[in-house]
Amino acid sequence: MYLKYRLPRVSVAILLVATFVAPQTKHIAAQQPAAPILTEKSFAGANDLKITVRMVGPITAKTDLQIVCAFKHRPAGDKYIEAFKDFDGKLHSLLSELRNRGEFVGELGETMLFNTWPDSITPKRVLVIGLGDEKNLSLDSLRVVGRVAVREAVRLHAAEVAFAPVIRDQGNNVIDVGEGDRAAAEQILLAYDTEKRLQGEGLAETFSIREWIIEAGPAFIDSAIEKVGKGVESASAEIKSRPQVPYRKNAN
Repeated sequence: MYLKYRLPRVSVAILLVATFVAPQTKHIAAQQPAAPILTEKSFAGANDLKITVRMVGPITAKTDLQIVCAFKHRPAGDKYIEAFKDFDGKLHSLLSELRNRGEFVGELGETMLFNTWPDSITPKRVLVIGLGDEKNLSLDSLRVVGRVAVREAVRLHAAEVAFAPVIRDQGNNVIDVGEGDRAAAEQILLAYDTEKRLQGEGLAETFSIREWIIEAGPAFIDSAIEKVGKGVESASAEIKSRPQVPYRKNAN
């Protein structure tokens, strides 16, 4: 004998909703990106330059100098997404105004330096480096930016530097983030070696950068750590192979 039992209408509705939501929840969870393995890793570069890949944004980095990059201004409108949008917003649209007025064009290697102020962002100063026309973006563009960045940092006596190309945050995904960071890191180390050799020969004022931070978001930190590490290795090998004779011929 079976006992007849009818579920209340409310219970049936709850059961149906639960049956529908549960698989959907599992599907959404499966789509979520995996958490990064590390949020920070440091590498020992030549000339005692510490290269750190860190999961931090250009708004909150505790640094003497924050470096970001910007494509050449487009009259139709520049893109500001996520971190770059927040960055410009915290600066009261300073960067976008400079670009819209044509006072910072963004040609490859062009620079713009300004100080921050209380209640804006954590870094004390900001250096913007142009990436040039977006359609011409390449790893060579990042290599130029890397050389410009470290030479400007030395000139400004910035002991701690944070670097964020923010290319993805301008709507461009042509270059793999890790590969772009590696290209820049290699040139940063090579150009810094030249600066230190000039200093060693008395041709430049003595100054050392303590740490160079390469900023990366959660989705790219693992790749950035892996590829920047390889870049440090390759740059170190190239530095060791450089001639040790002075730049000035016949100098004692």
